[in-house]
Amino acid sequence: MNGLLAELGKRLAERWLSLLVLPGALFLAVLLAGARLGHGDWYDIAALPGRLDRATGTLTGSTAHLLVLLLAFLLAAAACGVVVQALGSLLERLWLAADWPGWPTPTHRLVRRRIARRRSRYDRWRDRVGRARAAQHLDGADPDTAALQVAVARHRLHRVADDRPDRPTWTGDRLRGVESRLRDDLGVDVTVVWPHLWLHVPDTTRAEVTAVRETMTRAATLTGWGLLYVCVAAVWWPGALIPLVVAATGWVRFRAATDAYATLVEAATRLHCRDLAQQLGMGNSGPLTRETGTALTAYLAEGTPPPPALRLPIPQ
Repeated sequence: MNGLLAELGKRLAERWLSLLVLPGALFLAVLLAGARLGHGDWYDIAALPGRLDRATGTLTGSTAHLLVLLLAFLLAAAACGVVVQALGSLLERLWLAADWPGWPTPTHRLVRRRIARRRSRYDRWRDRVGRARAAQHLDGADPDTAALQVAVARHRLHRVADDRPDRPTWTGDRLRGVESRLRDDLGVDVTVVWPHLWLHVPDTTRAEVTAVRETMTRAATLTGWGLLYVCVAAVWWPGALIPLVVAATGWVRFRAATDAYATLVEAATRLHCRDLAQQLGMGNSGPLTRETGTALTAYLAEGTPPPPALRLPIPQ
């Protein structure tokens, strides 16, 4: 037991150091360097060591002062990491927008306008996909050109949403699209079934889904660091490039990770939901049907027994 606790403590310390202290220390170092350079002498990198020596010379006069300064620096770095993780959680909630009707009332008008604009773009590109497909069947149409036009239109449509938008962001609609397709195709409410399915799927599937979900969290946290680096731009104007690059990178990674996460959740549900239903005593020998999915959702949500036609015989 002592060995287990020691190993756990070691891993927690490593995680605390890598996620909070090291990125926070880098941020504080860049912020301190930018503050010493300022807006006027932003280019005078050669004079930076001397300025830092003069600024910290009175604080490092003894070993005790140096230890106190180091401890304060590490605590400040960890505090920056905690703030960024909170920002990352907030950004993740905003980007997924699953609960946007529960946001403060003044934001509802802005969200509805955003959704209306996205729906207009979706309808426009959906019409272009239809026209491009119709053009493929016209007499004299070049097959390669027509196929390219269809591919371009479908790509632009996917960049808006897979289904008609219902949330203000692409990432939110990407996950909502999975919920809609599973409900329409299989009668499965993934928000109800997924916790039970998660305990049923193999370890390899859980590992894949967990890894992608952690990638989403890290991408949101990276964007949070980009927001925090705005403080550097406030004291050293060349630092304005840092938050732009970091935040843009975080957003691109979050979008890609959300796409992968939605794909894995849908694939895991389609592959293993039938086995879950049969383990609970319902279904049939063929693929998962919409009737079985509806019965499974009702059973897991409210405890409603499946209809007699879907009940499997009890093994003797």
